[in-house]
Amino acid sequence: MLEKILRALRPKMDEVIEKLKEDLQTIRTGKSSASLVEGILINYYGVPTPLKNMANISTPDAFLIVVQPWDANSLGDIEIGLRNSNLNLGLVNDGRVVRITLPPLTEERRGEFIKMIHQKAENARIVLRTLRQESWEEIQKEKKTGEITEDDLYAGEKDLNKMIEDYNGKIKVLIEAKEKDLRTV
Repeated sequence: MLEKILRALRPKMDEVIEKLKEDLQTIRTGKSSASLVEGILINYYGVPTPLKNMANISTPDAFLIVVQPWDANSLGDIEIGLRNSNLNLGLVNDGRVVRITLPPLTEERRGEFIKMIHQKAENARIVLRTLRQESWEEIQKEKKTGEITEDDLYAGEKDLNKMIEDYNGKIKVLIEAKEKDLRTV
């Protein structure tokens, strides 16, 4: 029974790590990346649609993202969606594509982004701790009903703590890599 609880916990924790990776990709570093804009929702014929589902997104150089819609009629909607995205980027619509220019990051902005990634990491750690607590409560219920022994209870606690340690290590590696990218000029 203990293994079943632990096996059910691992995919949930993996999901938290994947979500953190996705969140970190939306934070810009010193170079352009399509992941900065591909998840922005565009109002396309009244339906919120991710930009990546309606346009080709390319990064010809370190400070430029080019968005070329598959439907030329959606160019205006894309421009409006990008302007409303709070990314504060320079946009130029030439009638065929939208060019997004990325200004170089200032030291102050880098510091803001570093604070943001640490906040996202802390949020992920909170979710992991909540998942751990839920699993621990399940294990304790199993002990009360007599389905597992006292030794299994302590082994389960040890396994849960080990899993949390491992996943916190994964978060730390992700954050350090992103912070290194942000600090690189």
